[in-house]
Amino acid sequence: MAGEAKKKTAHFVLVHGACHGAWTWFKLKPLLESAGHRVTAVDLAASGINCKAIQQVPTFRDYTDPLLHALSLVDEKVIVVGHSLGGMNCALAMEIFPEKIAAAVFLSAFMPDTLHSPSFVLDQYCARAPAGAWLDTEFAPASSSQPDFMTMYFGPEFLCSKLYQLCSKEDLELGKALVRPSSLFLHDLSKAAKFTEEGYGSVRRVFVICNEDQGINEEFQRWMIQNYVVEEVMEIKESDHMAMLCEPRKLFDCLSQIANNYTLDR
Repeated sequence: MAGEAKKKTAHFVLVHGACHGAWTWFKLKPLLESAGHRVTAVDLAASGINCKAIQQVPTFRDYTDPLLHALSLVDEKVIVVGHSLGGMNCALAMEIFPEKIAAAVFLSAFMPDTLHSPSFVLDQYCARAPAGAWLDTEFAPASSSQPDFMTMYFGPEFLCSKLYQLCSKEDLELGKALVRPSSLFLHDLSKAAKFTEEGYGSVRRVFVICNEDQGINEEFQRWMIQNYVVEEVMEIKESDHMAMLCEPRKLFDCLSQIANNYTLDR
């Protein structure tokens, strides 16, 4: 339409949550690409089609390496989008490559601060979870030689009740078929150096709330925002934890707005 401002395009780097993979973005990726955006969806270590097993990924840095490698290759500023535990991977990437990231989007994601240890928000989440909240999720030591490294595997009841409750039956079945054992890396993150204001804290952050999320509920999402204030808060109504599957068009609209607000003209 004549006189309408040209919409900006961006390079989005999409980071999945625990036990999931790059496959979770299969509805969103073509929407973004059809609007002219470039999209990189990363499989973290021991996730999606990455060939490693979680027992071979003892540290959070090891788990994040595929994302760090992808960012090391880009020659433009990107917008990273972290979902769920993927917010922690984005935080590490922001700490290491702040100059390469125009903005970070925390999509119902764990968002650390710079005052406490990196494990703080995860510790708070676990401490506040009521008894039985994890349902049929399985936790186990990675091996007898790694007793502090706990693996985590979402069961079908947890997926159905906490993460995919508003998704289609087909999306739920896809999740059941493709989730893999992962970890919260609590022991490793509790010993890691704090994120810094010069690195992680220097990158602009947007938090996208999913108000029907039963995995990371809205109250905890808002607590994380109060704990470490962001530039902008957006909200996707009627979305469960898996917004990219449950409400991909609404998420696309949010990311399009973020691209316009946080991307330089090319």
